[in-house]
Amino acid sequence: MVSERGLQVLRAIVQDYVDTREPVGSKAIVDRHQFGVSAATIRNDMALLEDEELITAPHTSSGRVPTDKGYRVFVDHLADVRPLTSAQRSAIGAFLEDTGDLDDLLVRTVRSLTRLTGQVAIVQYPSFARANVSHVEVVHLGGTRIVIIVVTDTGRVSQRVVFLATEPTDDEALQLKAAMAALLTGKSVRDGAAAIARTLEHDVPVPREENRRIVLRAIGEELEEFRHDRMVMAGSATLARRESDFRGSIYPLLEAIEEQVTLLRLMGEMVADDRGLATSIGRENEPFGLSEASIVAGDYDAGGSQARVGVLGPTRMDYPTNLAAVRAVAHYLTRLLEEDEKSR
Repeated sequence: MVSERGLQVLRAIVQDYVDTREPVGSKAIVDRHQFGVSAATIRNDMALLEDEELITAPHTSSGRVPTDKGYRVFVDHLADVRPLTSAQRSAIGAFLEDTGDLDDLLVRTVRSLTRLTGQVAIVQYPSFARANVSHVEVVHLGGTRIVIIVVTDTGRVSQRVVFLATEPTDDEALQLKAAMAALLTGKSVRDGAAAIARTLEHDVPVPREENRRIVLRAIGEELEEFRHDRMVMAGSATLARRESDFRGSIYPLLEAIEEQVTLLRLMGEMVADDRGLATSIGRENEPFGLSEASIVAGDYDAGGSQARVGVLGPTRMDYPTNLAAVRAVAHYLTRLLEEDEKSR
């Protein structure tokens, strides 16, 4: 069992290693931190930490660096998450205010978070399976082109240009809009997709109904897309700039970013604490092929549907600052989405 001073020594090693990227020795700890004991005493504490596999020596006769287990103990024993400065909080608020639709808000969210942390930023879309279709619009653009707009009560907007089989008259365009609104408005995304599937299954394929079937298929595809879990990311270039922090290749991380499915599964399985924050460090991510990376995530709420926002980076990261940034951004997201819901 690690003593209270041992935890303080571990905290000093983690902080100094994150700041300097250099292994930390007992003399450096005595010089930089006010422990009030000799370097020999600190060496004894470090030996005990090494016995517990919380720190390790990367080279013979060098200082020590935290292990994945050490980072975990450090994070678990954080007395409090370091608060952001007022300037940082103001920057988040200014960047996220006056956004357009949900897509715009989430893109701004990850850009803001990667600026704050210097890590890859990730935000999950809320689950839209329980969202309701609040509006359907069909606009004739001329010729055979129309634009279909589908809006949900959670703020998700889909806009898609579709080419019909024949050029519609003004009356036909209005009828298409009315038919789609009658079929879908007020239904959940899941029920709307099912209603479209049933309609297409029982439709008689006559030429004069082909335009309606094209619109139905297009809207059905959009509703299915609403139901799929997906995420927005920013800051992938930070991995290349910090490649030296990874013992092996950064290729598994780049592949996970491109595929998204792995990250969605990992973030979905992370267990949050009572502050709504979760971390998954190093070897804890081995089942997902990301044993050299850490993820810090926080929960946000979107109309009763919960999702996560977080950062991905090497295990040598500033956990207190990243946790504070994730928590602050998650709070802003929840507040903005609540205000948007109340205004509708």
